[in-house]
Amino acid sequence: METVIIVIHLMVVLALVLVVLLQRSEGGALGMGGGGGGGMTSARGSANILTRATAALAVVFFATSLTLAIIAKNGERPASILDAVPGAPTAPAGDGGEGSGGNGILDQIRPAPVPDGPQVPPAQ
Repeated sequence: METVIIVIHLMVVLALVLVVLLQRSEGGALGMGGGGGGGMTSARGSANILTRATAALAVVFFATSLTLAIIAKNGERPASILDAVPGAPTAPAGDGGEGSGGNGILDQIRPAPVPDGPQVPPAQ
């Protein structure tokens, strides 16, 4: 189901980009207008069709985005890729301090001990 929605979502994205790029520029950015060439209908009619198509594709885009977000939220997957390291040693849970053991890869990384006092190179 998720794969079908992703494919529909990608097709809607491509169509939305295409429809937005086909629309005529209204602002005349730097003197580059939309041109007066012919189209499938009159200039006003084609603008109306492209505007409606953009609105419809935007609604479908948001619907598929929300659907994919809901599916991802309810999925049976680990919360984080770092929490699902296979073969990670398990340690007993502590008080949340430095010695507490989690299963994530970030819990296995310990910072290097900081020596006391300033480190000065020896004199030669």
